[in-house]
Amino acid sequence: MATNNDIIELNVGGERFTTSVATLSWVPESFFTSLLSGRVPITRDANNSIFIDRDPLAFRIILQYLRTKQIHLRDCNDIPGLLHEADFYGLSPLARRLRLCVDASRPSCGGLLFYGLQSLPQFLVDEAASSPQKTAHSNQVSLLEGHYNFMAVAYPYQLCVYRISESAGWKLIFTTPPQDKCIERIALNTRANPGSQLKMAALSHETTVALWTFTNDNDYILVGRFDVKVRIDSLFFIGNQLVALNGAGRMGVWNSMSSRWQLHDVGATVCSYDKAGALLLLGCGNGAINYIDMQKFPLRMKDNDLLVTELYRDPSGNSITALSVFLTPKASVSGSNWIEIAYGTSSGAVCIIVQHPETLGQSPQLFQTFNAHTSSIVRVSLSERFLISVCADYNHVRTWTLTRFRGMISTQPGSTSYSSFNIVSLDTAQRELSLSNNSNSVGPWGDLHEQQVFVQHVCADSDLLYVRQVSDGRRLASIQSVDQSSISSYIVHECEGSSRMGSRPSKKFIFTGHANGTVQMWDLSPVLEPLSPATAASTVISNHQGCSSSSSASSAHCSCSYQGCSIHRIANTHAIGEPNSVELIQLLENSDLGASRSSTPCISPAPSLKTTQLSNRNSYDQI
Repeated sequence: MATNNDIIELNVGGERFTTSVATLSWVPESFFTSLLSGRVPITRDANNSIFIDRDPLAFRIILQYLRTKQIHLRDCNDIPGLLHEADFYGLSPLARRLRLCVDASRPSCGGLLFYGLQSLPQFLVDEAASSPQKTAHSNQVSLLEGHYNFMAVAYPYQLCVYRISESAGWKLIFTTPPQDKCIERIALNTRANPGSQLKMAALSHETTVALWTFTNDNDYILVGRFDVKVRIDSLFFIGNQLVALNGAGRMGVWNSMSSRWQLHDVGATVCSYDKAGALLLLGCGNGAINYIDMQKFPLRMKDNDLLVTELYRDPSGNSITALSVFLTPKASVSGSNWIEIAYGTSSGAVCIIVQHPETLGQSPQLFQTFNAHTSSIVRVSLSERFLISVCADYNHVRTWTLTRFRGMISTQPGSTSYSSFNIVSLDTAQRELSLSNNSNSVGPWGDLHEQQVFVQHVCADSDLLYVRQVSDGRRLASIQSVDQSSISSYIVHECEGSSRMGSRPSKKFIFTGHANGTVQMWDLSPVLEPLSPATAASTVISNHQGCSSSSSASSAHCSCSYQGCSIHRIANTHAIGEPNSVELIQLLENSDLGASRSSTPCISPAPSLKTTQLSNRNSYDQI
């Protein structure tokens, strides 16, 4: 056995170091004490040096700490990586100091955007304590849905509805009984009948829909359970009618006026849908865009079927995989005969069709076609200023600026290609087709007449979201869980503002559901207010005219450090948007996809960063 005065030759990742046994072993119960005591087999190289297959750059700093008992970080640009190495070597004094540095650099209480946190309901906490056989994900938030100032939170087997107000905060007003099967889809309607306090919530699993009515006092009635006979791909309300839709063309409709549940066959496979007032538009696999006037249902019936009307058919007959309807201001007043529709196809084409008052009684006319994608279109958005398309190839986004005259889309000078970027995500929920519910999707999120955003969740078990501007992909903010729990679901939702003098009429939030059952609330106003429609329009014009699309110059951006806020305000369109290589690798390393350990023997495996952050949070007083 080696003595303290013995000299040790080490080969760490191909770089040689010379030190003493005393230097390596003064920290008890470390990797080095286990190695030198013989509890771990020693691997030697051709020169008889002890071989350790770790990073030599990090080991150089660690060895300096073992020699001087001081931390020298002048040459270290990756403190989390150094912390990981300190954990591996079992150097708890060094790990505590590095962990303090890492935690101190995080936004305090979520930073500027953080608005609040709702913990897991107590009855679910008690249920989990009494059922130890449940898995770690039994109480994770799987789905979120918002409607006005109400939020539906779906746990795997139970649905809760909260009321949100500035004065009282979160208030649990409705909870469904535990379900036998995992909840797959949810829908919420808090203004089903004008003048009534009744609200409606629905959920589905496999082929079954369950519907309840409830009040703010947790009084509820089970309206019924209905079988659609096929798996439900989408569940939503149009007015006071609940619609359950399947991609094969089967649709179930429940109407609150008649209290009837009816099944209907559309007559074609359904690949996408969009809602415009009382109209339900369906993009079909045969290239047709059909519509149903739900306001006249169930009065307009024929042989107990919905009156499905074909509005338009794609000239190439490709499947309509994405739909977006834009109602011009005149359409909102005089009816639905002045509409503009953007649709994407399975071949990657993006088309705009229009129906103006002068074409009343005719089919919509094809306005413009863009063949700018090579993969199927999964999302499309037609707004007042932009046409946005997202294809299945790593969420590749293309945007075009639109010209309007008196509110109508104009051909002079026509649509102009503006930007192209990716919203890379390894989260499969962000790459589902348009028929799926919007919860957990990449977007675009927001009202078509206001500023829209993309939300990027790179890894399914990551605790980090990127909020990016829809027009050019610029990063507006980074949102990280306040308790380091992974984000399992999220939604962008606009709540009504307070009636108090000076309050905003409405606020746009991101609600994030987490694996530990919490729901966190983030106010996007600080990053969206500088991007008001007028400001954004002028910024688009000036940036587009002043910059070449092929320019490789990267612009500077300023970071707001107020209270640890991780908001990046961008100077122009070439600033950072997509996570860079360092950020992407760090996200992968913190997820199950990137988890790996060296084959170097160790008496106690290094704990992960997430585990040690929680287990050592109370150990700073020992520093």
